[in-house]
Formats: sequence, structure tokens, C-alpha cells
Amino acid sequence: MSNTPPPAFDGELKGAYPKELDDSPKRDNGAERQLKWKLDSRLIPVIVFLAMMSSVDRIVISFARLEGLKSDLHLTDIQYDTALAAAYALHCLVLVPSNMFYPARIPLLRNLLRPSLYIGCCAVLWGIISGLTGLTKDYGSILACRVLLGVPDAGFYPGCSYLLSRWYTRKELGLRLALLLTGGMMAHAFGGLLAAAILAILKDKFHIAAWRWLFFMEGAVTAVVGILSMWLLPDYPHNTRWLNAEERRLTQLRLAKDVGEADMDSEEASIFEGLRMAMKDAKTYLFMLLAFFLFLSGSFTNFFPTLTATLGYSTNVTLLMSAPPWVLPAIVGVINAWHSDRTGERFFHLVTYWWITIVGFIISLSTMATGARYFSQYLMALRSGGDMVFIAWVANAIPRPPSKRSVVIALTITAGNAGTIAGSYIWKESWGPQYHPSFLICLISLLAVIAVAFVIRTIQIRENKRMEHLEIDDLEKDERERIEKAAELEGMTFVDAFRRRKQLPGIY
Repeated sequence: MSNTPPPAFDGELKGAYPKELDDSPKRDNGAERQLKWKLDSRLIPVIVFLAMMSSVDRIVISFARLEGLKSDLHLTDIQYDTALAAAYALHCLVLVPSNMFYPARIPLLRNLLRPSLYIGCCAVLWGIISGLTGLTKDYGSILACRVLLGVPDAGFYPGCSYLLSRWYTRKELGLRLALLLTGGMMAHAFGGLLAAAILAILKDKFHIAAWRWLFFMEGAVTAVVGILSMWLLPDYPHNTRWLNAEERRLTQLRLAKDVGEADMDSEEASIFEGLRMAMKDAKTYLFMLLAFFLFLSGSFTNFFPTLTATLGYSTNVTLLMSAPPWVLPAIVGVINAWHSDRTGERFFHLVTYWWITIVGFIISLSTMATGARYFSQYLMALRSGGDMVFIAWVANAIPRPPSKRSVVIALTITAGNAGTIAGSYIWKESWGPQYHPSFLICLISLLAVIAVAFVIRTIQIRENKRMEHLEIDDLEKDERERIEKAAELEGMTFVDAFRRRKQLPGIY
């Protein structure tokens, strides 16, 4: 093999690399394993911890409620529900623009605002805002903090989901997204434990109410981790500084082989092109509808400590009891996502857990017995073990181009957060402690989710069959460009790359 180093890498997918780098499968396999380990060891821990703090900073208000937040701020039930939902108001409006104008894709800001800086800055900002919530004095001030909290937080989940899709293949993405979402689930577990510890240690210290310490401490932790993430996170395969030229090239080659197309946008495409393509695809609207009902049916997560409190225990015991139900789905969810990646199947890996959740809803509707009610909370929490695969399914259903995939992910999460806002008003205190109307709404919503998911799967199967009969003359300009780049990266002819593209299996 030649000792000549690969050419300098000065842009995304510019120029072909020496074919001799492909000649040794053994070297390629070893290099690929080393590359994935390098990515996993830096990228995954950071975004998982940030995901946990993102969820904690949004749900800490539910922990604070148990320790007197409502009475200290003189909030009515509707005011508290509005403050809870307010974190998703501007959040929904910012999600799509955030992914459309993702900093690394704006030419003038490409070198200044990299994804690592963008995500890190978002974390620092929402940490500061969360901490300032501890200074609020009335309904207006806490409402303002909750509204502002949703702005920097909006860039995190869609941004991380999109960033992961730029580094991992379809059969690797599910597990990594599952690990990202595990952070959110662990927030419900460790968030409760952390809240209990803060309340026990800092309660009334310096004459400051315990619930205020919750916001101060958890906001500070988020800000510190956000600063560290600016150095730890990667940017994109073509410009990450802690990868060498061969590793950057190998990353792009892996993605090109995965779907037979280079992971790139058309050079002539505007920043609105992804939005235009997304709005023309029927799957976009179906995923949005599915996400709305899915998040609505999962609205109980924001009221989990309140539901646990209906069992009749003290505040500290309630917080401790609200933690264990989230440990099992975190473990099961990662295993489920790994198996989903291995089999290339998403639908049944989602629906199975949704049916388990429905059983949990039915139990909660049927009895107030302490043991059965607490067991139902375990079943309801298990739905998160399946939900981990959901965004991976969205990304797999819209694999190319990146701009369209980015917008569809953002639109899906936006619709989901709209469901969360609606769900903030279905857990009225007057309906407690049984909350029969609340559980019934969640049950019906989840049945609607299963129906919509079946329609999406049917459409994907039909699209995959159409791909098998696609001819070169049927390709659109952008599709042809991406296949040409894939052929260039892999050192094969365009015709061979196109034939392989047709034979690649779908994931649905």
C-alpha cells in the first residue's frame, strides 16, 4: 500500500480519495470500529447528560410544586398548568427555524457557529434561565422564565437528532438516539432523587425556600456541562477538528454506502429547500399527527410525582418512589433500540410497548388499590422503552437529503410538543386522585397513535417496492447528484452505485 497521505480535506465531499484506502477490508473494519469508538466515547456521554439536564430543567417545576411553589407564588391550578405548558410555547415556534438555519449550514456563520458551539450555548442559556426561575416572586415572573426556557432548549433535541444522523448509519442510529432519549428518562429517576437530596440538605438554608434551591442547583449544573460540551462535541464529518482526514473521509464513505447516496444537499438549494420538500411529503404530516397524539398520551410524565403522591406518602417518599419506574424502561429501551437496529425493523419495536402502556392506563382506570396503581406506573413508564426508536424511524423514513430530514425531525418534535401543551391541561386537580378523564384521554390518544403508525408503515413498504422498479431516467437532479457523489467516494461507476441503491433494504 502506498505511504502517500490522503489529500487535504477542505470541504464537504470535495474530491475523491485514493482508492488504495479501500483495498484492505481488514484495515477498513478496524478503522471503522476505532472511528465509532472515538465518536461514541465523546459524543454520546455529553448529549446523554445534557438530555438528562434538559428534561430535569423542564420538570423540576413538578418537584417544586410538592414543596410549596404554588402557595408561595399564589398560583391557581390554571396558572400552574399554564406555567408548566409555557416552556413548550416558544419552543414549538423555534424548533423548525432552529434546524432550518442550523449554524453549520449558513455560509457566513459556518466557521463561527459550529454545532458544538451551538448546542453548548443552548445548554448554557437554558441552565441560566432555569436557575433564574428560583428568583421568581409571582405568576408573571415564573411564566416569563418558563416561556424563555423553551427558546434555547428548542435547539437541543432536534439539533442532536440531526447531528447523530450525520455521523451514524441507519442501523446504528436507533441505538444512539435511544441513548439520547435515555437521558430524558433518567431525569425522571435521578431528577427525583436529586430533588429529594437537595430538599433534605438545603431546605430553608439561608432562609431560602427549598424549591428555590432546586432551580438554583440544577440550573448551575446544566450551565457548567454546557460549557464543557463546546469542547467535547463534534461538528460535522467534514470539519471536526479532532478527526484526521482519513477518519473524516471514512465517515462520509460509511454514510454513502448505507443508502447508496451521499449525505449532502444540492449546492444550489436554498435554506428553505428542505422545508419545501418536507411539506410535499405525506409522511411529514403523518409523523406530525402521530407525534401529537404520542406526546399527548405521554403527558402523564410531567405529572408523575403528582400521580405518585396519590398513593398517600410524604413528599420525600413520593419523590423516591417516582424514581424506580424509570430505571427499567431506560435499560429495556436501549436493548430494544439495539435489536431494532440489528433487524432493520421499527414499527413493532414501537407498537409492542404502546400496548403495554395501554394496559397500564386500563389498570389506573379500574382501581385505586395502592399496589396495582403503582404497578400501572411501571407499565406506563415502559412506553419510553419503545419511544426511543421513534425519532430513528423518522430519520430512516427521510434518509436524504439532510435538509429535508432535518426539517421533518423538527416538525415532528414541534407537533409532539403541541401535544405536550395540550396534555398540560388534562390533569386537572379536580379530577384527582382518580384522574379517570385524564387516563381515558391518554388511552384513546395512544390507540390513534397505533393506527397512524400502521398507515406510515404501509406507505414505506409501497415506496420500497417502487424503488425496486426505479430507472436511471426517473431520477431527479438532486438524487442523481447524491448517487454520483457516493460513486465517487467508493470508486465505482454511477451505474453500479445506482443498482446497489435499488437493492438496499428499507427500514420500517
